[in-house]
Amino acid sequence: MRRNIAFVFLLLAVAFVATGFSSCMNKAVAQGSKDSASKNEDVQVQQKNEVAEVPVPQVNPEVEKLGRVLSSMSNRAKQAIPNGSPEEFLADLHKVLDADKKTRSDDLSLLYLIDKKHNVGEAYVPKDLQALVKNDLYTISRNNLSLRPEAEASLREMSAAALKDGVRIHVLSTYRSYQYQKGLFQHWVEVDGLKEAERESAREGTSQHQLGTAVDYGELSNDFANKPMGKWLYTHAAEYGWSLSFPQGYEDVTGFRWESWHFRYIGKEACAFQKKWFSDIQQFMIEFIDAWKNAE
Repeated sequence: MRRNIAFVFLLLAVAFVATGFSSCMNKAVAQGSKDSASKNEDVQVQQKNEVAEVPVPQVNPEVEKLGRVLSSMSNRAKQAIPNGSPEEFLADLHKVLDADKKTRSDDLSLLYLIDKKHNVGEAYVPKDLQALVKNDLYTISRNNLSLRPEAEASLREMSAAALKDGVRIHVLSTYRSYQYQKGLFQHWVEVDGLKEAERESAREGTSQHQLGTAVDYGELSNDFANKPMGKWLYTHAAEYGWSLSFPQGYEDVTGFRWESWHFRYIGKEACAFQKKWFSDIQQFMIEFIDAWKNAE
């Protein structure tokens, strides 16, 4: 049976404390047996003092925090986390947080939690959006596409690597404003009805595209997953900081049906953290980061 790392650590900690306490108790009892003939009250006091002086292991405050944060997550998220060392988990977490601090402080974090329950306001526009223009590395569907600088730089790096493997990356959609997303959602309501629109299009303020770090690649069909570009991205995108946002079989977690073409730039460290500790599910990792940052 799989158990999350906080639970496993607590079991180990309890066992450690119990073992240490028992060992000291045995020493005290052994000493008492040697002096039992005297039955002196001072010996009894000494035994009590020996027990009272047993050192209690200090628990790392961050491990306690980790336990609290993990316990607040959904059961499915907990089940996705493999057994492992809390210290190793925390070391990997700090690599992600340190990388996150290197991004500009006057804009939203690359790891900002945005979904059907967490949104950004109508006025939010990413800082210094960089227009995508025709180039020799990747192709674009139209001339009004843009991304945050970090995402565009990574897109160039990734596209150059893909070209070496004979794959040219094609970009369909990038940043969308609040108003653009509002109109797009209404369009899908009119086409498919509200219930289906909720599965395939985000309401205004809740779209990753408004962050300026999400890209729709190739084509808006899940056939994309089996085509050369899709296969290449599934294999290599994380190496450049791109994470699949809405994987197959997780609609109950993300709120959206499988979108094999939709990737979000979160950084290389976060992608590695996600793959190692969260079964490579972006939503679980982003929810954890949000809970960690907001925990006392």
